[in-house]
Amino acid sequence: MEQSPAPFSEIGRRARDLLTKDYSYDQKFTFSIPSSSGMGITATGVKKDQIFIGDISTQYKLGSTVVDIKVDTYSNVSTKVTLVDVFRSTKLSLGFNIPDHKSGKLDVQYLHQHAAINSSIGLNPSPLLELSVAIGNKDLALGGEIGFNTASSSFTKCNAGLSFNKPDFSAALMLTDRGQAVKASYVHLVDPTNGTEVGAEMIHRLSTYENSFSIGSAHKVDSLTSLKTRFSDNGKVAMLYQREWRPKSLVTFSAEYDTKAKSSVPKLGLALALKP
Repeated sequence: MEQSPAPFSEIGRRARDLLTKDYSYDQKFTFSIPSSSGMGITATGVKKDQIFIGDISTQYKLGSTVVDIKVDTYSNVSTKVTLVDVFRSTKLSLGFNIPDHKSGKLDVQYLHQHAAINSSIGLNPSPLLELSVAIGNKDLALGGEIGFNTASSSFTKCNAGLSFNKPDFSAALMLTDRGQAVKASYVHLVDPTNGTEVGAEMIHRLSTYENSFSIGSAHKVDSLTSLKTRFSDNGKVAMLYQREWRPKSLVTFSAEYDTKAKSSVPKLGLALALKP
């Protein structure tokens, strides 16, 4: 539904993408083979602490049913089956890991003209329950989420948020960390012709009265090249360069430097995404 609000997890996403998306300080690659028949294969890998880890995943689409299967470096197999429009405006997802028989989880998403509801329940004797709701429309949304651990009878999450989105700006205000922190973010599209955006995020912790913030920018040098920058109050400065050297194939270079550290060595990362 075009006028439906986005799920609660989307509140503040535009600022998160501007400040964190595609930043990586490891050697990382992704290789994807799409298929017109509905089946695609993706291989990902990353080098961390001199250890190379990765996974291979395949996705198969059959009508309104999507099956995802992923195998990681340690031979763990995870499977997710998604059914769309089983009921009107409803999406069901069933996921589980092999050999962990207690990892099963059922996700249900329901979209209404003025509401988006997401729920999740673990398929085991002591499940983790999660529920998020957003009401409003595609421009203005108010929502919240809770998570409850039945094994310990405790809340794992309890957050609320408000967002206001327009093509040229996005603002969000959230109460996070189970009511212990207030997060505010804002993104503004400065120049639509070259995609120049600036944004900021500030976090105030109610228990310690501590404040932190990050500011960032994004700019398209041309239709194939993007630049991003980020500065945080802890003294860390980051830069990202991304080039689409062929359709949907990207090379991304990231760098971060801690200006407050006495003997700081810049963190460098290279990510390569290939799609035939």
